[in-house]
Amino acid sequence: MILAGDIGGTKTVLSLLTQDSEGLLSCLKEQSYPSQQYSKFDEILNDFLSEDQEIASACFGIAGPVVNQRCQTTNLPWLLDGNELKARLNTSKVKLLNDLEAMALGMKYLPDDDLVELNPNAIPQTGNVAVIAAGTGLGEAILFWDGITHHPLATEGGHTDFAPQNELQDQLLKYLRKKISEHVSYERILAGVGFSNLYDFLCEEGLGNPCTEVSELTSDQDRNALISQLGVTGEDPCCVQVLKLFVEIYGAEAGNLALKSLPMGGVYIGGGIGPKILPALQDGSFIAAFKAKGRFLPLLDTLPVKLSLNPRTPLIGAINYFL
Repeated sequence: MILAGDIGGTKTVLSLLTQDSEGLLSCLKEQSYPSQQYSKFDEILNDFLSEDQEIASACFGIAGPVVNQRCQTTNLPWLLDGNELKARLNTSKVKLLNDLEAMALGMKYLPDDDLVELNPNAIPQTGNVAVIAAGTGLGEAILFWDGITHHPLATEGGHTDFAPQNELQDQLLKYLRKKISEHVSYERILAGVGFSNLYDFLCEEGLGNPCTEVSELTSDQDRNALISQLGVTGEDPCCVQVLKLFVEIYGAEAGNLALKSLPMGGVYIGGGIGPKILPALQDGSFIAAFKAKGRFLPLLDTLPVKLSLNPRTPLIGAINYFL
């Protein structure tokens, strides 16, 4: 049997599959777990697997840097070790991937119906592929094209320095420096918590009026989700400003990643936030910010920029790693 997992800061999804003699995959079991409710990954593994199940191979995409097949998760107190998992699962075929590596691999297996093209000038080409994904955190990865096939390369590009593009974003950086005091990275903005950071910035700097619905939220409600939702529906002017700023910065960082990786095969957008704010990503501001790179606008102008609508993309990559 094949064991695959998508291990994130919000949820962990495990899938158990079989493959027949013709290569056809059949899912025996798939389950989602709230990651924050478990002190370690082994607790989830013990619940998901029964003692009599024999695992032939296992691959896990993990939200964190994988070094020497060990990963200390970024937004969880978990440490995963490939050698320990080999012993636990009784198989030599265990692979830990950064979650964006797994997502990048998964993009190769998505049907066209799962992808939305954001660049009206896109011209399909062959070459490197870049992947950027805003969710609980901000992930970035590359698929290197060797002339025959693609190879996943993990990065921690989401933690690079935030680079303002105009006076409003200059003011945002100064605000975040005071609030965070440490390193102001793109992940402070282009992730779930980014909506609250942007909303508080606009309100505290006198650039937007506080929203009554946001102010009246109880502690058990998702503030970031409400802000983004009110921005998409246009129900609150301040939340609309938040969403616009988020989208513009997202597009600019996607363009930065494109310049660093020259992804002639396209830029793919993953993560849980993209599909939820799809109308805002399609209104032109994202792709305008993506291309706003001065002399390199002609290079970026025809790159495909596709959004994945499939939340299982990292899991699909992990499933197919050993196949």
